[in-house]
Amino acid sequence: MKAVICDGFGGIDVLKIVDVNIPKPKENQVLIKVAATSINRPDLVQREGKYPPPPGESEILGLEVAGIIEELGSNVKGWKKGDKVVALVGGGGYAEYAVAYADHLIPIPDSMTFEEAACICESYITAFLNVFLLGELKDGNYAIFHGGGGGVNTAAIQITKALTPNVKIIVTVAPEKMAKVKELGVDLLINYKETPDFSSIIKEYTNKKGVDVILDHIGAAYLEPNIKSLAYGGRLVIIGVTSGIKAEINLGLVMVKRHKIIGSVLRSRPVNEKSEIIKAFRERVMPKFSDRTIVPIIYKVFDLEDVKEAHQTMENDKHFGKIVLKIADL
Repeated sequence: MKAVICDGFGGIDVLKIVDVNIPKPKENQVLIKVAATSINRPDLVQREGKYPPPPGESEILGLEVAGIIEELGSNVKGWKKGDKVVALVGGGGYAEYAVAYADHLIPIPDSMTFEEAACICESYITAFLNVFLLGELKDGNYAIFHGGGGGVNTAAIQITKALTPNVKIIVTVAPEKMAKVKELGVDLLINYKETPDFSSIIKEYTNKKGVDVILDHIGAAYLEPNIKSLAYGGRLVIIGVTSGIKAEINLGLVMVKRHKIIGSVLRSRPVNEKSEIIKAFRERVMPKFSDRTIVPIIYKVFDLEDVKEAHQTMENDKHFGKIVLKIADL
């Protein structure tokens, strides 16, 4: 089968399309014939040599796949060959075939294309996990999502609007993406290039209350304004550290205001934890995809042969929504 591997670590030139053996599904796994996958920020970091796959996972890039079940491993129940599924995988998505745990599968609704389905797992499950399961967002809360325009951010906005329509959503965003983010129903946009310390704006907007949940992938540079922006009992969920890993924190403020600072990653969680997260996602969020309340935002679909251009597009950071890699017509 054709697959994308990294011939060393570095820029897009290390990406190579090669022929490799089709993987075999183990116990509780299935083999999926892949129609599409998505490009995600962790793929770029892995390509640079800074984010190795968890032990036992494929070295091939790609954290999600949409396709058709080709083969069942032993002890798999509830699925059959030919089922259309999307799956969260620890690696192996940039290939014509990929293996996934049966409990990590989600049936693709008839209303969705393979390209749309390929957007679900990494961005939308990540957003749901961190905003709702960990952040415990409730209707009527205030929330900040940093970095408007990226896959996880737009997913967080869409899920929040669908599940908790009375949440006030605040998004920090680059000026060139403000109009598109506004169209998603955001209540307050903050130009982060003009206002890196957004805490005074938050204080005014919330009548000094602060926000209940912050979803942050920036890290060090935003730690202080994040803490200053949280309400009593507020939750800061950190899912990335693009600005660095070290920053000072006012522990007194954290104690007095009973803040929760939560670090979170999805990829390295144990298989059973991912199964529980995906189960909750299927129950609470997938009906919103089925009835088209939530429609994945696709920036562009690239063919497998154009994987370098797809990575370069994400690195340029001018896209809005998901970047999809089409593997095959199924």
